[in-house]
Amino acid sequence: MSVTYTVKVEDSRPESGKKPSAGPVYRCIYAKYGLLDLPDRMHSPWEFFSESVKRNPNNRMLGRRQTTDSKQAGPYVWITYQEAYDAALRIGSAMRNQGVNPGDRCGIYGSNCPEWIIAMEACNCQAVTYVPLYHTLGANAVEFIVNHAEVAIAFVQENKLPAILSCLPACCSYLKTIVSFANVSSIQKKEAEELGVSLFSWKEFSELGSLDCELPQKQKTDICTIMYTSGTTGEPKGVILTNKAIMTEVLSIDQLIEITDKACSEEDTYFSFLPLAHVYDQIMETYFIKRGSSIGFWQGDVRYLMDDVQELKPTAFCAVPRVYDRIYTGIVNKIASGGLIRNKLFQYAYNYKLRNIENGFPQDKASPLLDKLVFDKVRQALGGKVRLMLSGAAPLPRHVEEFLRVSCCSNLSQGYGLTESCGGCFTSLANVMSMIGTVGVPITTIEARLESVPEMGYDALSSVPRGEICLRGNTLFSGYYKRQDLTDEVVIDGWFHTGDIGELQSDGSMKIIDRKKNIFKLSQGEYVAVENIENTYSRCPLIASIWVYGNSFESFLVAVVVPERKALEDWGKENGEATDFKSLCENPKARKYILNELNSTGQTHHLRGFELLKAVYLEPNPFDMERDLVTPTFKLKRPQLLKYYKDRIDELYSEGKGAKV
Repeated sequence: MSVTYTVKVEDSRPESGKKPSAGPVYRCIYAKYGLLDLPDRMHSPWEFFSESVKRNPNNRMLGRRQTTDSKQAGPYVWITYQEAYDAALRIGSAMRNQGVNPGDRCGIYGSNCPEWIIAMEACNCQAVTYVPLYHTLGANAVEFIVNHAEVAIAFVQENKLPAILSCLPACCSYLKTIVSFANVSSIQKKEAEELGVSLFSWKEFSELGSLDCELPQKQKTDICTIMYTSGTTGEPKGVILTNKAIMTEVLSIDQLIEITDKACSEEDTYFSFLPLAHVYDQIMETYFIKRGSSIGFWQGDVRYLMDDVQELKPTAFCAVPRVYDRIYTGIVNKIASGGLIRNKLFQYAYNYKLRNIENGFPQDKASPLLDKLVFDKVRQALGGKVRLMLSGAAPLPRHVEEFLRVSCCSNLSQGYGLTESCGGCFTSLANVMSMIGTVGVPITTIEARLESVPEMGYDALSSVPRGEICLRGNTLFSGYYKRQDLTDEVVIDGWFHTGDIGELQSDGSMKIIDRKKNIFKLSQGEYVAVENIENTYSRCPLIASIWVYGNSFESFLVAVVVPERKALEDWGKENGEATDFKSLCENPKARKYILNELNSTGQTHHLRGFELLKAVYLEPNPFDMERDLVTPTFKLKRPQLLKYYKDRIDELYSEGKGAKV
């Protein structure tokens, strides 16, 4: 008998007038008798922090690696909860002394570091609304957000000072104070002062505050943060999140981890490398602060990411699929190079443990001996202590999820959420193997249902319900800042329409299968759900990433592909071709080889004829934020990709039309 992890709380709705039909409303079984809400006694995330300080003032809180004389990163150096608390009080007090009052907006601009968190907590203690600025944003976007949110003060990473100073002339009517995370030069100070803006180093600004300042009253309805979505199209939208939404989200994570796994504590260490300006990482760090755990920051350079992991030895690891994909590829290549006997042993151990997990054994009891003998080396790739792994921001390929669940000796939960849902709104549950390949069930603060999308052929009332995921509950945003028109487009009759297409599974979990906006029609009238196709092609081990393109004036699809470097270089060696990666990407034989392998993967996974590719361009450089081709969570920016590769796309269509069908 199959187990279901949701309960139905409202019946389906038939189509009426302009409203499409909608499926039943579901909740998580752990919210069977009502959604989790914020207790009356709680008002602000500042309470999470200050209570952890009272419990464990001397526990290490925020750590970073110091660079040694040889320019290499040394061990992690930590500040305690008490030290971070005192620093936040001083910074908060200094803000008030500069005329920043409760409800005013404060920008935070930079990559993850202790100062980022201290600035955030300084805002929380003074009921100031903080506005994160992605450290990858260009000056135009920073200028837009500073003016749109009317940012009065900004905390800025030292190397971002030139960027913020360059846009000051256009936004100094609001922005009056800038504080560097570290130092400032006298030239920079003069440049700011000429525009009527005060510029301080972190130390100078701290000295303006004191520890005995009176803290204002806080309300759960106060705006905690306005978080601008990076957006794949158009101007960033300011998502309003209240104290209540953020705190309730954290309490739900706390509840679900406690019920299904093992609650985190001051013994745990979290590795901070996903952007703090993104809701996913910010909510997770707030959760670990509530739990009194330690947070270690990466150096900010992806080349040293795994080196930082080895040094920190975290117990909790949150990442996006692109990172897990790279970890998976690295481990698989290592196993493959270990020889036939080791390979066979690994495969035996893998199949044995997978069978036990599928039969209901929890992760730590599925094969304790094989964990020590075979899988410990895989575990060491993440430092050797990881016990909690989370994935979000995009669908995690099924084979990667299964492999990591089995071999990393850690629970891995895939989740789904948006800035508008205050982070995760669905999560797969630890040790429930039927949820593999899905994003799990609604968290305990949210109700969900599917709404039919007739133009895409998705029916929420069919035997396999499919449709747009709609949400209602206690952790949704309060609207887009100064954009009621955009809010009204997505919040209809109290339901937030996510734009993502889900398929409801028999155990109550949700599978993301498409994006409402990412659909186009080919010239022969066939609809193409492009994300679904890209996810299928991503299963080909020869590629690192892929962007598939088509439009209604053409009858077939083409793609820009970033190949896996080692795989292509190995092919070059075996086939007597040049082994230089850039040259290989330009090699017509290599392009034909990759195209054939992609289409073979597509056919294996039942893509239809018109969903197969006619031509590909091999791109040696990964899609990056510097060229504005992806968002900070690595979602493809399709209009920007088309603009950037326009000439290549035209060439691919010419080539495809010349090819034999």
